[in-house]
Amino acid sequence: MSWFVFSLFSILFWSGSDLFSKMGSKPSDTYSHWKMIIAVGAVMGLHGIYMVATGTPFAFGDILTYLPASLLYILAMILGYAGLRYIELSVSSPICNSSGAVAAVLCFVFLKQAMTGLQLAAVALICLAVLLLSLLEKRQGDAERAERREQSPVKYQKSVWAILFPILYCIIDGLGTFADALLLDTRIAEEQANIAYEFTFLFMAVCAFIYVVVIKKQRFRLWDEKPKFAAALVETAGQFTYIFAIGGNAVVAAPLISSYCVFSVLWSRIFLKEKLSWKYYAVIGLAVVGIAILGME
Repeated sequence: MSWFVFSLFSILFWSGSDLFSKMGSKPSDTYSHWKMIIAVGAVMGLHGIYMVATGTPFAFGDILTYLPASLLYILAMILGYAGLRYIELSVSSPICNSSGAVAAVLCFVFLKQAMTGLQLAAVALICLAVLLLSLLEKRQGDAERAERREQSPVKYQKSVWAILFPILYCIIDGLGTFADALLLDTRIAEEQANIAYEFTFLFMAVCAFIYVVVIKKQRFRLWDEKPKFAAALVETAGQFTYIFAIGGNAVVAAPLISSYCVFSVLWSRIFLKEKLSWKYYAVIGLAVVGIAILGME
């Protein structure tokens, strides 16, 4: 199977993860994001156990070594899942997927990694898109917002602060990528880092289960949480195919896969019936162009 096919699978899986995560995020359920953590952590933990059981070298110390990056990534995902209760996937996904711009700036400033003029332009484009999306969400009148969201089967709480969740995800996930750059260069290999991340996520899932089910007495039944576990499965599958795609042809596969948020927007329009004005789609297009440029450079 070629790198191109693996790339297509990664796009399919990760955009599908966005879709299923949105489907599993209920505005009326204040514990929805914690239940998502339970599902994703359980699936990732099982995959990590499988990797160790089949002979992948791993030591407990790897968890501690990779902990800074793991905690940043997991915190970003918690915020991302929480934000899906308040805002459309077609707005959230491009902002969240702009975290590469944050990582690029951090690597440029602190690690002294070179950036071309085109890369700087791409970072500026992504930052501009995030700013414009924030302004659009803030300035949108109550009547227009009500009309737009009335057309969707999912009802949202009316809060202009909803845009903060994907922005915080973008920043914190970018910090996690920056921590990755530091740790993978000097402290830990890719396979061990991935397993350490999965086991840390499993621990967070156990903590979330105790909080939601034991302390808050909330019901958590596997059958009722099918979209969450579907999201967890395709999220983990996307990580698996991504490794082979990048290993086969990183220069071309990276920008191809990084554009998966375009398909997240498409799925949100087809399956979730989300409808946005042309201004939103124009600004989302700016973010996608910036992401693609960063991937190609």
